[in-house]
Order: sequence, then structure tokens, then C-alpha cells
Amino acid sequence: MLKHSHLVYDWNTVPGAEFKPPRQVMLDDESLRDGLQSPSVKDPSIEEKLKILHLMEDLGINFVDIGLPGAGPRALADVEMLAREIATCRLKIKPNCAARTLETDIRPVAEISQRAGIALEVACFLGSSPIRRYTENWTDDFLFRTTESAVSYAKSLGLEVMYVTEDTSRCDPETVKRLYSTAIQCGATAIVICDTVGHATPSGVQALIRFILDEVVKPSGQQIRVDWHGHSDRGLAVANSLAALAAGADCVHGTALGIGERVGNTQMDQMLVNLKLMGISPWAEQDLTKLKEYCMTVSQATGVPIPRNYPVMGEDAFRTATGVHAAAVIKAFRKGDIELANSVYSGVPSHYFGLEQIIEIGPMSGKSNVIFWLERKGMTASEELVDRIFQRAKASDRCLTEEEILACCQKVPAGT
Repeated sequence: MLKHSHLVYDWNTVPGAEFKPPRQVMLDDESLRDGLQSPSVKDPSIEEKLKILHLMEDLGINFVDIGLPGAGPRALADVEMLAREIATCRLKIKPNCAARTLETDIRPVAEISQRAGIALEVACFLGSSPIRRYTENWTDDFLFRTTESAVSYAKSLGLEVMYVTEDTSRCDPETVKRLYSTAIQCGATAIVICDTVGHATPSGVQALIRFILDEVVKPSGQQIRVDWHGHSDRGLAVANSLAALAAGADCVHGTALGIGERVGNTQMDQMLVNLKLMGISPWAEQDLTKLKEYCMTVSQATGVPIPRNYPVMGEDAFRTATGVHAAAVIKAFRKGDIELANSVYSGVPSHYFGLEQIIEIGPMSGKSNVIFWLERKGMTASEELVDRIFQRAKASDRCLTEEEILACCQKVPAGT
């Protein structure tokens, strides 16, 4: 925690408000599978995927979905390359592969596992909600037979099974209970509760998780990992994921920058930020200075830009030109206290993530912005120069560029 914690009254930690997950928190990165289902992404090259994989390892992420080999030859080849990389480099991150509840999807996972010489968990997924069943003309009996057949087949091939029900957050309790119980009886060691269309609210998530723990996991008498997989359609993905952990889920799935179907998945980077700031072990001690590189690499590899106002990783996250805000940050800097400067006008200390506060000059700035900017550039902040830049900023409708500021310093018009 910050040494300046005595200067902040933290309402997040008053009795009854603390975030205290009852289990060890784990994370499963779906950037290379569900993330690539976004209609706007391009499929990264295998070289880019390998770089992203190693960044996940550097960030301490526990699990990674390395793809759906049943999607086609390229997907199969990339999955095998990623599996071989994990085995060859002896990475700690544990791989899994997505698969429909079809033998033609499950078999390639077992074959890749054999060739790569590494254990692969298969994530078998099946729609569950009444609306999906009605649309597909699926009977209850079809769902249970399909579950039993797929899980049993995967176990017969020596695979660990993560059983996934799509649209769990809109499924009736009886079906939820029977599907997960059937999967566990057939050998599944992990179950995934999905908010496939981003329907859930935090209170709904907690009710669903607790129901499954009480009605499925505990009666099974087995050690079952419970995962939460959420989407952002209502903008609640991170809040829902934290609610799932508070309710007793072991693991949360997410993607870099939240890429994925429609408006995307739970933002993995934001989960890492929040777990660190909440002091949740082991993330409180985790070095997250490569988080920016992870996000930038995924952004460049998939063609998905990072919005300027995106939390922590956006260009404006630690950047201000407003006089009052900047003045406080500058005063903290002048005290020689980086932690204070990174906290006085920010709920996220930038240095935790290898970043820093940036003071700009614009129409809302005070003269202290100008003086600080010049000093940072090693320039003398004469009264005449400060006033010239200040007047230029007040006449502008945006922050001045470095070129425009330097043009003021040279007493020549910008762009000449």
C-alpha cells in the first residue's frame, strides 16, 4: 500500500465494504480465443501470438485459452505452436482449448496435447438458456445427453475438462443444476458460469454463484474450480467479475482491453489493476510494469485502438492540462514526492504500472503548467516566455502541441 495511506480515508475498507474473496483469485486470459471473435479484429500472426503469450506469463496470469483448434487448419496450427512454446519454455501459465461438445472438436485437443507433450484442459461449451433452447429446438434430454457424451469422451482421451454453459445468467435453476451436476459426475473438474450476452448485474452474479456453490459444487463432494466468464454489453463486466470473486468463484476470464464478441469481454488489464489496488494476493505483490506493453501489443496485433480515455492504459489516463489539477500535482512534485504526485489527483498510482503523470498546457491551464513544462524540458521559465505561452494557450481551443510551445520559445509562428 502507499506510504501516504494515512492521507486518504478509504471508504472501500470500512467494515462491511471490504473486498475479501473467500478463495485464491486466479485469472484465465481469453485474448487469443474469445478476444479474436470480435468482428473488428484481425487474427494476429503466430509471432504476435507468441509475444502476447509471454507477456501473459510475465504478468503472472494463471491460465490461457490458446484457441479453438476445431475452427480450421490455421487455428489448429497456431494452437499447437502455442502449446509447444509453453512446453519448450516451461512457462507456468496453464493452457486450455475451447471446443464445442463435439468429438470432432475435442479430438484435436487431445492430439495436440500428445504431440506437444503438455497437458491441455478442454473447455467444452454448450448453450443452456431457455431462449437458446427454444431457438435451436433443443430438448432438455438432448442437453444432458450431449453433456454426458462430450465430457465422457474428453476424459477417455486423458483430457481435463472445463465444462462451460453458455448464457448461464439467463438459464433456469433446474437446468443449471442438472447440467453442471451431470458434467461433474462424468469427470469435469472445472465449471464455467457464463454471462454470454452481458445480461447480469453484480447482485445477480452473486445470487447465481452462490446457488451453484450450494446446489452443485458442495453436494458433489469434489474439488471443483468455479470460473466466471463475463461480457460488457451493459458495461458491468469488471464489476460483475469482482462480484463473482466475492461470492466464491475461483477464477475470472478476461481479455486484453476487453476485446471480444460485440462490445467485448471483461477487461483483463482492468482486473489486474483493481486486484493490485485492492491488495488481493498474489496480485498486490505482482509486478505489473509490463501491463502497458501487453495492452499495446494486443492493440497493434489485432488492430483495435486504445481509446484516449481508457482506464490506466489510455493516452489521457495520467495526463492533465487543467490548472487546479495540475497545480496540485506540480506542488507534490516540488516536494520531491513521486508517490504523492501520482496520488493527489489519481485513484491509480501510475508508477505501479511503469507510467507517469504528464502536465500539458491548454486553455484551462494556469501559469504553473507552463513553468513546470519548461522546467521539465530544461528551459528557463522567464516571465516573458511564460506569458507568451500562456496567452497562446488561452487563445487555443485545445492543448498546445510541443511544436507550438517550442515555436513560442523561438519567437516564431508555429509551423514555420
